[in-house]
Amino acid sequence: MLDALRYEWTRLWTLRSTYWLIGIGLLCALAIPLITGIAAGDQTLDTFFTAVLLNGGAMFGLPFLAVFMGIIGIFSTGHEYRHGTIQPTLTSLPQRSRLIAAKILVMSGVTVAVTVLSLVLNAAVMLAFWGEIQGLFEDPLLPSLIGYVLYVLIYMLVGQGLGLLFRGVPSALVVIFLMPLILETAIAGLAFIPALDWLEPAVKFLPFNAGSRLMILDLSDAEDLGGDMLSRWEGGAVFALFAAIIMAAAWTLFKKRDA
Repeated sequence: MLDALRYEWTRLWTLRSTYWLIGIGLLCALAIPLITGIAAGDQTLDTFFTAVLLNGGAMFGLPFLAVFMGIIGIFSTGHEYRHGTIQPTLTSLPQRSRLIAAKILVMSGVTVAVTVLSLVLNAAVMLAFWGEIQGLFEDPLLPSLIGYVLYVLIYMLVGQGLGLLFRGVPSALVVIFLMPLILETAIAGLAFIPALDWLEPAVKFLPFNAGSRLMILDLSDAEDLGGDMLSRWEGGAVFALFAAIIMAAAWTLFKKRDA
């Protein structure tokens, strides 16, 4: 297992795309508090906007960092097929389950570290502009930040599973962006049509929509689309289950299919 971990760590950091994607993701997330700080001046921030700035604009849609870490997750498996390196990889590491486990562990560790680093950098910028961050380690801000880290991690795992499932990069990229930005949005919109109101109960179980509950700051308003929404951790569980199903299917097929 140690050989598989060392291999995956070396493979990850010998790709220039890893540095570029992490760097751009950090910069995009950092741009939100930086631009806001320049524009706001001495204005005070409420808790909601504090969470938005720390999370790099996560509450305005897909978090910037999650998108870039999801792409790296896709590359961690899809690149092996795209560039034909999967054959020599399996020659050196024939235990396929160990290889996939190593990819998951290495990418999970890197994703959590990069996400925490992003929060630290954003917090540093906010301290430079406002001098303090009120309620950083208190409710309701702290659970939202923990949820943000988990959301980015699960998003990356979805990408990693899709890259392995489709054995390539393009199809996985299409699905990971098409599903949250178009498909789930369309289903949620259709639920407002009276003839399609039977879709309402299903909206809260859409995986990316449910996962976004992890980052919500105020869960006191639990009604959306006419029905009760999932709690923070229930939504996270739905998103995690979605990632687990994709990864389990990809893992099973990887063990059965030829390289």
